[in-house]
Amino acid sequence: MRNIEDIKIAVIGLGYVGLPLAVEFGKKVPVIGFDINANRIADLQTGTDHTLEVSDEELSQATHLSYTSDIQALKDCNFFIVTVPTPIDDFKQPDLTPLIKASTAIGGIIKKDDIVVYESTVYPGATEEVCIPVLEDVSGLVFNQDFYAGYSPERINPGDKEHRVVNILKVTAGSTPEIADFVDDVYNLIIIAGTHKAASIKVAEAAKVIENTQRDVNIALINELAVIFNKMDIDTEAVLTAAGTKWNFLPFRPGLVGGHCIGVDPYYLTHKAQAIGYNPEIILAGRRLNDGMGEYVTTQLIKNMIKKRIQVEGAKVLILGLSFKENCPDVRNTKVIDIVHELKEYNIEVDIYDPWVDKEEAQREYGITPISEPQAGNYDGIILAVAHSQFTDMGVSSIRELGKEKHVLYDLKYVFAKDEADIRL
Repeated sequence: MRNIEDIKIAVIGLGYVGLPLAVEFGKKVPVIGFDINANRIADLQTGTDHTLEVSDEELSQATHLSYTSDIQALKDCNFFIVTVPTPIDDFKQPDLTPLIKASTAIGGIIKKDDIVVYESTVYPGATEEVCIPVLEDVSGLVFNQDFYAGYSPERINPGDKEHRVVNILKVTAGSTPEIADFVDDVYNLIIIAGTHKAASIKVAEAAKVIENTQRDVNIALINELAVIFNKMDIDTEAVLTAAGTKWNFLPFRPGLVGGHCIGVDPYYLTHKAQAIGYNPEIILAGRRLNDGMGEYVTTQLIKNMIKKRIQVEGAKVLILGLSFKENCPDVRNTKVIDIVHELKEYNIEVDIYDPWVDKEEAQREYGITPISEPQAGNYDGIILAVAHSQFTDMGVSSIRELGKEKHVLYDLKYVFAKDEADIRL
């Protein structure tokens, strides 16, 4: 019988998901945080998290947590938690490379009776069909005889300081009933909100992937309604506010759907569905609509520039915000980049200003460098793409001052009143 007092945890991947988890466990039990990025490890060892998910004070409170980029340093651990990214490739197919590499690395060090828990979002069946065989092949151990597995999907919301890892209810699962109980007990060491023990690993995987698929489809519906209402010259926000007076109306808003979850996870589910011979029409239709919003926004801006007799070719447009959501430096899968690409098709000069985003990361990820500060009176068009607190605090007058005497202000985020912006989504 396993004793939770003997647990020694390794967290594989110290990004937006892994670090907050490692910090919370590091307040209670011995934890080693592992990441292949040596610079990331060096920053954390100095007590700084550049993702801003964990404060310096919180890092200092994790007195049982250490960091390493040497996989061999994890040999004495017996409970491995994998929190690596699960992106999609250029063809919108699941890219399990980080997951396979992490499993390969763990396979080289796991011992008899060790447990490997995956938190990365995958399609139902991926843990047992992809990850476990890698662990078996590399380690030479037998699954559910020599080592065991679990799944506990992440529910991190980057930039959200209210919904943190400890106060979000956690789904857990294990490869045997005994392991399921033990995995659940381990997470209950830190999860104040409690846990929900799923019936199986596949159930837990499916539960996670449909959370964001449901949001994606709902936002797609609202985006389509916004397109319809714009053609009818009806204010979308006014419609949603009126409809929201009904107690069971869901309060979704139109917008760009990016990030590492909502814009990605549905493709994992549709990939698996197509692999078993089913074509998921509604989910893929929602994805197509949401993926096309960058082009729609650009078209709306161009039309309004023409109405104001602003020369389109050679114009200068300022985009306020590059990260995928407000008050967060995360630029992964941001759909703001779609607007940039579309504007450049019209030979428009684009400046991006985002005080949250690391310029070097933006350059690495997208080949663009955000400006340090926008100049007043310099722009033919301004797109408020991300509702960072800095932008909302500026107020519409200060933002308007960045434009030329004749310019178009496009408020994608409903930050300002209808009569204060030239266009709203």
